Amino acid sequence: MKAMLSTAPGGPDTLILTDVPDPEVKKGHLLLKVHAAGLNFPDTLIIRDLYQFKPQRPFAPGGEVAGEVLEVGEGISGFAVGDRVLALTGHGGFATRINVEAAKAVKIPDAMPYEDAACFVFTYGTSHHALKDRAQLQKGETLLILGAAGGVGAAAIELGKAAGARVIAAVSSEDKAAFCRDIGADETLIYPREMDRDAQRALSAKIKELAGPEGVDVVYDAVGGDYAEPALRALAWKGRFLVVGFPAGIPKIPLNLTLLKGSQIVGVFWGAAVAREPEGHAANMADLFRLYGAGKIKPQISARFPLEQAGEALKLMEERKAKGKVVLIMD
Repeated sequence: MKAMLSTAPGGPDTLILTDVPDPEVKKGHLLLKVHAAGLNFPDTLIIRDLYQFKPQRPFAPGGEVAGEVLEVGEGISGFAVGDRVLALTGHGGFATRINVEAAKAVKIPDAMPYEDAACFVFTYGTSHHALKDRAQLQKGETLLILGAAGGVGAAAIELGKAAGARVIAAVSSEDKAAFCRDIGADETLIYPREMDRDAQRALSAKIKELAGPEGVDVVYDAVGGDYAEPALRALAWKGRFLVVGFPAGIPKIPLNLTLLKGSQIVGVFWGAAVAREPEGHAANMADLFRLYGAGKIKPQISARFPLEQAGEALKLMEERKAKGKVVLIMD
């Protein structure tokens, strides 16, 4: 089998395409032939040893795959050779074969292409958990999404609209704004790539202008850094601020703002929620498959790469140039 391995901490250029022995199926696992692997921002961090989890090297990044069951490990029921599944792997997905825990695999509908399945659970799972479980987003509320053109941001646009919310998509360029409008955003705004105090005040004023006099009910922050405070200042009374990610850095927030607005700052750690609340995760996955079958959500794949170009694909994400999802195709 082939795998793109990280042998030392570093950027996408450090990944090496390597021939390695085919794995043997483990107890409690499924051995998959990987057809597609979705890319997510944590993949750019884990190879630099900047993520919460640090696998022993050498390892392949890639936390989300879709493929075909080749072998079923001891102690597993409910799966058979030939089943089409998606799976969360943590790492190891940038490879043509992988062992996955059966508990982290889900059968996919026959009509769902592998590339859609490989780009499905991480982004939609995160955003559904954020909007439904953490923010309890309601029909008619206003949702602001920072980093709306990225994978989780684009998923949040679709899910926000499916929930009946009014969606404001905040992005860094006009082409990203057009992308967000195409997938359903009601309003868009473009923020600068560098933020000073004047730019922060201008951003907050623009958000309030688009949101209306009451402000934003829910902020979905997948950017962090100096962009967080202006969004928090635009919250409505009893608004909810979702902490999703920090590609622009970890923000420092004046907590007096939460007092003045009666608002909440809510952490979104989807991976931990999956592990701690498996029944809730199963219910959310059933929701997402229903929405996919109804045509209300569909992974917005903007770029496809072969396995050997995984480094180039990760660069696209690291430089925040990707719109929607990026996927590796193994076949």
